[in-house]
Amino acid sequence: MAAKKKSDKAARLPVGELRALDVGDLRSKLADQRRELMDTRLKHAVAQLEKTSELKVMRKQVARMETILNEKEQRA
Repeated sequence: MAAKKKSDKAARLPVGELRALDVGDLRSKLADQRRELMDTRLKHAVAQLEKTSELKVMRKQVARMETILNEKEQRA
């Protein structure tokens, strides 16, 4: 079985590392990820994106970060 390669663009942080971040760091990483997602969407729109699967990975990463951020804010 071939090993999965992680793309440079959609660098996915493990959930444990995301949960270890404080709220401020998590917000800044979320903003960066959203910006990166927007850039990737623009590339997809002008047919410059080779791996369209990156969009799905990035959307899931943003949702994961938002979920963890909401959990942390509700606890505080």
